[in-house]
Amino acid sequence: VQLVESGGGSVQAGGSLRLSCVVFGRIYGRYSMGWFRQAPGKEREGVAAISSDGSTTYADSVKGRFTISQDNAKNTLYLQMNSLKPEDTAMYYCAAVRRGDYGPLAVGEYNYWGQGTQVSVSS
Repeated sequence: VQLVESGGGSVQAGGSLRLSCVVFGRIYGRYSMGWFRQAPGKEREGVAAISSDGSTTYADSVKGRFTISQDNAKNTLYLQMNSLKPEDTAMYYCAAVRRGDYGPLAVGEYNYWGQGTQVSVSS
């Protein structure tokens, strides 16, 4: 299984970006997916997650600004990021976990990870 992110870039505060993550290969059974980020000098943190039935979970810091979604036909996960702030600057990673009932935001629960895409927000 390989996860490949894209869509990162540099934007000014208040701008928007949409990240994509394509899943190559087959994850057997139900699974959930999530977006995580890691800023320099900080631990990786959960941003948003989505279960196999479409239930979503968000970190408090992004609620109302970010939207996670998935297109199962395209094996693609998305993260729409609006009203970006400088503190959103980080490397963003997508990940998959072999449980479909709930999308956790805990880093340690995930089985598969992408290589990341950089998001930089200037003030």
